[in-house]
Amino acid sequence: MAGILFIISAPSGSGKSTLVNELRSNVKDLQFSVSFTTRPPRGSEQEGQAYHFVDRQQFEEMIAAGELLEHAEVFGNYYGTACGPLREAFAQGKDMLLDIDVQGAAQVRQKMPEAVSIFVMPPTPEILERRLRNRSRAEGKVDEEVIARRLAKARQEIENYHSYKYILVNDELNRAVEDLTAIVKAERYMREGRAEPGKASAGVQRVLALAAACRQQNASERLRPVLQAFGVPFSPDFASSPAKNQLT
Repeated sequence: MAGILFIISAPSGSGKSTLVNELRSNVKDLQFSVSFTTRPPRGSEQEGQAYHFVDRQQFEEMIAAGELLEHAEVFGNYYGTACGPLREAFAQGKDMLLDIDVQGAAQVRQKMPEAVSIFVMPPTPEILERRLRNRSRAEGKVDEEVIARRLAKARQEIENYHSYKYILVNDELNRAVEDLTAIVKAERYMREGRAEPGKASAGVQRVLALAAACRQQNASERLRPVLQAFGVPFSPDFASSPAKNQLT
C-alpha cells in the first residue's frame, strides 16, 4: 500500500518546526524529507537535520538534472525537496511529511493532488512579530528590515490558506500539537477503513472529530479573526462550496 504524502506550510515564525518535531515524536512511521537550501545555517542548525546546505551552483545543477520534486526562491535563497526520499518511502509503504512553503506546496499539489495539505497560522501579526524578534535575538542579531519583510511575506502566504485541506491556528502549542497529530492519524484511519460508521472505536472517533474540526470548511470560527488581524479577506463562499472543498 502506497504511503500518504503530508504537506505542511506556514509563514516564518509560526512555530511550524516545533509542531513538526512534536508530531514526529507522537506518530510512528512518518518519514521526514530534509529540504535543500542555499541559505547559510542559523544558530545551532546542523547539516542534514533541519536542511541540507548547498551552494547556489549545486542547487541549480539539481534543478537541471530533474532531481527536485519542488523548488522555490525565497528572500534570495533557494529551497527545494529531492524526489529520491519520497520514492523510497512510498516503495516501503511509509508516509512522508514535507515541510515546504506555499510556492513549493502548490507545485507538489499540482503533481500529486492526493497529497494532504496543512497550513499553520500564527494567531495575530503582533504574536508573529514577537516570535520573529525572539528568534532573531536567539541568533544574535535583530534586523528590523528582515522582520518587516517576513511580516509582509506572512500576509501574502496567509492569502493562500484556501488551497489547503486543513488549517491550524498555533495560538496554544499543546492544542496545535494535538490537532496536528489527529490530522495525520485520521488520514491513516480513513486509508485503512477504520473510519467507516459502525467500525470506529471511541478513540478513533475522537481523533476523527479533532481532525474534522481543522478541515478548512469547518474552521471558519477560528479562521475569521486571524484573517481579519492580518487584513486578509475571509471567503465564506469558498469554505461552503462542496466542489472547492475537494482541494488537497
